[in-house]
Amino acid sequence: MPEEESLLERRARLLGPAYRLFYEAPLHPVRGDGVWLDDADGKRYLDAYNNVASVGHCHPHVVEAIARQASVLNTHTRYLHEGVLDYAERLLATMSPALGHAMFTCTGSEANDLAMRIAKAHTKAEGLIVTRFAYHGVTESIAQASPSLGRFVQLGKTVRTVPPPDSYRVPPEDQGRAFAAGVRAAIADLQAHGLRPAALMVDTVFSSDGIFTDPAGFLNEAVAAIREAGGIFIADEVQPGLGRTGDAFWGFMRHEGLVPDIVTMGKPLGNGHPLAGLAVRPEVLAAFGRECRYFNTFGGNPVSMAAGMAVLDVIEREGLMANAQRVGRHLRAGLAGLAERHALIGDVRGAGLFVGVELVTDRRTRTPATVETVRVVNGLRERQVLLSATGEHANTLKIRPPLVFSEANADLLVATLDEVLAGL
Repeated sequence: MPEEESLLERRARLLGPAYRLFYEAPLHPVRGDGVWLDDADGKRYLDAYNNVASVGHCHPHVVEAIARQASVLNTHTRYLHEGVLDYAERLLATMSPALGHAMFTCTGSEANDLAMRIAKAHTKAEGLIVTRFAYHGVTESIAQASPSLGRFVQLGKTVRTVPPPDSYRVPPEDQGRAFAAGVRAAIADLQAHGLRPAALMVDTVFSSDGIFTDPAGFLNEAVAAIREAGGIFIADEVQPGLGRTGDAFWGFMRHEGLVPDIVTMGKPLGNGHPLAGLAVRPEVLAAFGRECRYFNTFGGNPVSMAAGMAVLDVIEREGLMANAQRVGRHLRAGLAGLAERHALIGDVRGAGLFVGVELVTDRRTRTPATVETVRVVNGLRERQVLLSATGEHANTLKIRPPLVFSEANADLLVATLDEVLAGL
């Protein structure tokens, strides 16, 4: 269409070559409402992907809170203000009392970058262990620990990668042992190169690695291994957090008894408003606090804090954690039914409203169906359902809708996917 072609030309001319868009036919949304996005032609799309708008696009309670605070005061963060204290208190109350301090940033990338600075100050070590196709952010140091950014972004010299968990190919009883073995091998390799491990950092549902959530508890042995080696455990909750898994407010809480040393959080905190940060054990933050000054001009500003408080209000008042559990169970059942009719579906997995559907060309060999997955994602977009793909071979459908997703929305997604798969 001429208008879209004009936008693409302007985008290339003004923004340069580094940006990327979703879909073979890029989407041009102009309005959002709950789980829906409307494009410039008035077509309505079911958003089954967007965890940024965690409580739904343009939720009126969040919009009103942002507007109200912006009309009164918004300034930098080096003045006293009750908002940041009220929000820190409420956010920390969702976690173990051991995580006693909160620090705020604007993005998850900043939060993970800050977490690594804290880890290095605490341990006096440099090594960082991440999973093989992890994504943790775009600052220079964190991009070097985000292998999913592609082969042209080189891993840092102090970064080691480990195989992610794989519940499709590894028996449940071996999952924890296998993942911990990878972490121990990475620790040994760091030590062989004269380095000590500072941290193990994982997204607790392994979003970029293909979405692996079960069995609950499999993370504990790996965390014990990094702590035995003098390092700390950083739980990246940018994608799994805020009740998304349904049975826990944060992804790490699904692993009974597991309390990270640092928890990083990001964009869903503000329902799209740029709010992120971390929670940290006081004893882990102590060295950084002694040795460094830290402030963030916008991280923790009054409007961001109002947005964060409003999001927590909505999750609580609308029972969105229970909704994620109920609707997620319904969605996975529907997808499992599709697997009985479509051999391309090899595995359906996930927790709450974070679901992965792995597509394979052969169920016996479990060969990734990368090409077919591209066709499925774009076929869904053509039929006005939005999701994406994840995993090292980009063959797992990544379903991660706003938490207000309903059973009717799930049924529409399943029916449309059924149609797309039948047409391949």
